[in-house]
Amino acid sequence: MEIVVIGMGYVGIPTAALLADVDSFNVTGVQRRSKRSGWKIDHLNSGKSPIEGDEPELADLIEKVVRKGSFRVTDEESVYADADVILIVVQTPVDTNNVPQYSSLEEVSQSIGQYMKKGVMVIIESTVAPGTTQYFVKPILERLSGLRAGEDFNLVFSYERVMVGRLLHNLQNMPKVVGGLTPACTERGIDFYKNIINAEIYPTDCLTAEVSKVTENAYRDVNIAFANEVALICESLGVNVHDVRSLVNSLPHDPSNPAKNPYRMMHIPGAGVGGHCLPKDTWLLRYALEAYGKKKVSTNVLVESRLTNDYMPMHMKELIEEALETQNVQLSEARICILGFAFLEDSDDTRNTPALTLYNILKPICREVIVHDPYVVAYEGVDLTTDLEKAVKDRDCVAITTRHREYRELKLDWLREILATPVIVDGRNVFNQEDALSAGFTFRGVGIGTDTKQSKKEK
Repeated sequence: MEIVVIGMGYVGIPTAALLADVDSFNVTGVQRRSKRSGWKIDHLNSGKSPIEGDEPELADLIEKVVRKGSFRVTDEESVYADADVILIVVQTPVDTNNVPQYSSLEEVSQSIGQYMKKGVMVIIESTVAPGTTQYFVKPILERLSGLRAGEDFNLVFSYERVMVGRLLHNLQNMPKVVGGLTPACTERGIDFYKNIINAEIYPTDCLTAEVSKVTENAYRDVNIAFANEVALICESLGVNVHDVRSLVNSLPHDPSNPAKNPYRMMHIPGAGVGGHCLPKDTWLLRYALEAYGKKKVSTNVLVESRLTNDYMPMHMKELIEEALETQNVQLSEARICILGFAFLEDSDDTRNTPALTLYNILKPICREVIVHDPYVVAYEGVDLTTDLEKAVKDRDCVAITTRHREYRELKLDWLREILATPVIVDGRNVFNQEDALSAGFTFRGVGIGTDTKQSKKEK
């Protein structure tokens, strides 16, 4: 079977590698030779993984399938002509007005339509606004190919449930939702994914699958916003949100009667929400309602939650300014070091990172702002370094936005000596407040009131 995976990112690469490890599957990855990502083509073809950070087994699998000859990467669109299955895994961002931008999806769909053969199965794994498969992609494919979806070719939406740091594990072991344009499309999609999925596969239609995807992420976003709002309340009242969270989550789950005693799972508050999906999926869900819904429905809970999470980098700025004032340092004269640029700990994933928002807030108003990250080597427009000592030396404040292992292992005595001004603003509960105060720091943390005596680390 000839398989094409379009988009060599955090989903496309591990998906392609897993498929290429299946006997009788030949996989071609397609990646544009853009200035930002074109280097991945030669990198992958040499058997190397472009994904840095802690990503178990992925590098070994890529090396294996490249050596076996079942996986290669190209920028040639002509490979679509021979494909039996085509997976679309391109980015689908929203603009400043929170409207989905489908330029990449449209371009890819047009190219597929020009080359695709009868009998091919086209699968969309990109996160899209509900209705996109049927009302956006399908017409393009049909118009340019002259074929009928559901009759001459199969069209499926089947979303990923990956998490950086667990890419291969989640792809293989998380339940898979497969939504076809028709029941026959769904059945063929299920048969295909059985080759790499060890968990249950749930059949549905493409619209229901699309709604399920964005709802999953909106649900998580709302829960994080709740935790962030409680954190702000805790700061005001002078208690520690992490103590509160620990106690809330102590309510046991009683499997003998779950409806009578459901467990609590308060999320972790912090400096902001990043990643490709959470910051935009609420807007995709609302867009679908406005574009295809039959009647108006209030989305206040979803929208206000999204705005709460967007506010958290600004709150970090407020905590930094407050902490510096206790040391008689004005924000305009401060030299700030932001610790962590990836949105997720121990990864190099910078998509929609709240650290960039904080950097852009501080850069115009501070004397100097530098960012450290052990995994992110460069980012356009950001003063970034992987040298921790260089990053923190003679700074007036360190602001922690990512819970990297390197920061969790930092010695407070060393940090106290190398900083010009002993200020820590902790957006990820890396340090114990009492330890920081004992070491001579001015300390502020998201959700940690200044009157509290103890601060528990996440376990």
